[in-house]
Amino acid sequence: MHCSMARALDVIGDPWTPLVLRDLYLGLTRFDELAEDLGVARNLLARRLDHLVERGVIERRAYQDRPPRYDYRLTAAGREVVPILMALTAWGDRWVGPEAGPPIRFRHACGEVVEPAVVCPACHEPFTVPTVTPMPGPGHGSAPGTRLVGAHGWKPPRSRPITSDPATPPA
Repeated sequence: MHCSMARALDVIGDPWTPLVLRDLYLGLTRFDELAEDLGVARNLLARRLDHLVERGVIERRAYQDRPPRYDYRLTAAGREVVPILMALTAWGDRWVGPEAGPPIRFRHACGEVVEPAVVCPACHEPFTVPTVTPMPGPGHGSAPGTRLVGAHGWKPPRSRPITSDPATPPA
C-alpha cells in the first residue's frame, strides 16, 4: 500500500508489538523477561522479535554463547515510536483506562509529570481534528490508501462541521 500509516502498521500494528516495544523502553531486554511480563506465547514473541529486528525497529545482541541468548534493544526507529506509544497510553487512560486511574505516569526531563500529547512543533498547541488540515504531500499518488487526499472534489475534514465535542470521553 502507498499509505505511510499502512506501512507503519505493517511493522508495528499487531496487538503484541506495541507492548513489546513498551517493555523494551521500560528496560526489559531479555526474551525471558519479555515473555514473563507480557504473558505471551514464546513462539509468538519470537516471531514478533524477529520481525522487529528484520524491520530495523530493534536490534538483537548476543550476551551468552551456550546456549545462545540475546538482549533486545530499541534502535533509533524504535525510540522514535515510543512517544507515539505514550500518546496511545494517554488516549487509553482517558477513554478505556482502569477506574483506579492510569497504571503509569510519565515525567518529562523538565521534572513535570505530564500527560503525553501530540503538539504542533511551531506553536506547541495540541493536534486536534479541528486544528489540523490534511493535504497532499510530495509522495502523494493515486494508489490504495492515498486516493482520497487531494482527489478532485475532496474537502479536508476542517471544512466539515464537527458534530460532537472530541475532547469529552464517554461517561
